[in-house]
Amino acid sequence: MKKSVTLLLSLLFVSSAVMAGCGNNNSGGSNGGAAATNAANATDAPATEEPASSEPFEMTIRHTQVGADKQKRLAILEDVVGKVQAEVPGLTFKLDGVDSDVNRKEKLRGEMAAGNPPEIFDLFGSPDSKIYAKEGKLLDLTPILEELGIKDKFSNLDPFTYEGKVYGLPIGGSGEGFFYNKEYYAGKGWQAPATFAELEQQLADIKADGKVPLAGASKAGWVPLMLANHLWSRYAGPDVTAKFATGEAKWSDPNVVKGFAKYKEWVDKGYFKKGELGFEYAEYTTQFTSGEAILMYDGTWKSSVFKTGQSGEGLIGKVGFFNIPPVDGGVGDQTALMRDVNNGYGFSASAGEDERQLAAVKSFINNMYNEEMQLRGLVEDGVLPAMKIDQSVLSENITDDLMSGIVAVLNTSESSFPAFDSLVQADVTTEISNIQIQKLIGGQTTPEKMGEALQKVQEEANAAVE
Repeated sequence: MKKSVTLLLSLLFVSSAVMAGCGNNNSGGSNGGAAATNAANATDAPATEEPASSEPFEMTIRHTQVGADKQKRLAILEDVVGKVQAEVPGLTFKLDGVDSDVNRKEKLRGEMAAGNPPEIFDLFGSPDSKIYAKEGKLLDLTPILEELGIKDKFSNLDPFTYEGKVYGLPIGGSGEGFFYNKEYYAGKGWQAPATFAELEQQLADIKADGKVPLAGASKAGWVPLMLANHLWSRYAGPDVTAKFATGEAKWSDPNVVKGFAKYKEWVDKGYFKKGELGFEYAEYTTQFTSGEAILMYDGTWKSSVFKTGQSGEGLIGKVGFFNIPPVDGGVGDQTALMRDVNNGYGFSASAGEDERQLAAVKSFINNMYNEEMQLRGLVEDGVLPAMKIDQSVLSENITDDLMSGIVAVLNTSESSFPAFDSLVQADVTTEISNIQIQKLIGGQTTPEKMGEALQKVQEEANAAVE
């Protein structure tokens, strides 16, 4: 499962693809000279291209760039929208912003079942894209990527590939780890922890100092599960989650339960803010940017907050990033880091049946997936490139210490693993995200019972696909 960051920051750079025309070419030759004499059946009238219709039409883009911390990402999307509308006569895009969790687990599922998804939409790669592709709901992008000359420009399209065809495109990559307050650490004479014991001692000392060691907000289960996922992967191995759906491993295995137990231990020791089960993700960030919490486990995308004009502006130059240190007795590569390219865009299969909608899809891909936009995502929003960009170009564009530190951590990690929800079935994701992690945090279950409950749902999900 090795995915060195050099896959994301590799040596090829993305050249702009030239958009192919979508009108019907009825040209029978040029207007004069030798070309005309070589066409025995040519008419005297010059050949012309049939003009594209400029009748107004509307398409919807479902995006998840909502909230103050995603304004940079929204601005990039809006710039692309403007370019596409200028290129495609008559087109008007309707932007439909929806919370990521709501889009993935509620709206898009319902729309797919009803057969009326938006023409362009935020799409989770694995397993969602494969499920929708199997049902014939997604547009096959393989010939479009060939036409635009970008089929080999992506670092990894596996999450969006089904039976050898591509059904979605990742907008960027991400990794997960601890953001920490370097100013506080410097005051204590600390460095980023090199061992797990050192990390735990720091958490205890921060608590004793009257500070919140770890930002916490568990109203949405995916937030605490970022850290919990990394913990069980340290104890049971970075490849353990991939084995649940095949039956090679179980949620109730002792080493997996150790990961649950360690998370619960940190909850019981008061390392998270009291009442965090009722906090939304926005509060998670605020705890850290306000200085209330000293550590925050989050995705590398969070680096965008620590820029001029953003909510964490006051911490510019004062934030560092580190990977979870090795645990004693842990299985497998103890440098492994959660990293993937699972967030992106998909396109309705119905868009391929309308010439003008298909032209808009091609224009959207051409304007969104190029070096300029990938670099904007990296520099403005902290999103790692999903396309191959020359290392020298990246070095020229990475100018802040935090992003340089993040890249250094990613380069130190020898392997990676995807998040749990890209590896297990939807029912299992729902069970752990909406029920079990909150019960564990709230003291309504034990690590052992949590493992047993998840394994029961896992076995039912595995049996359903046999």
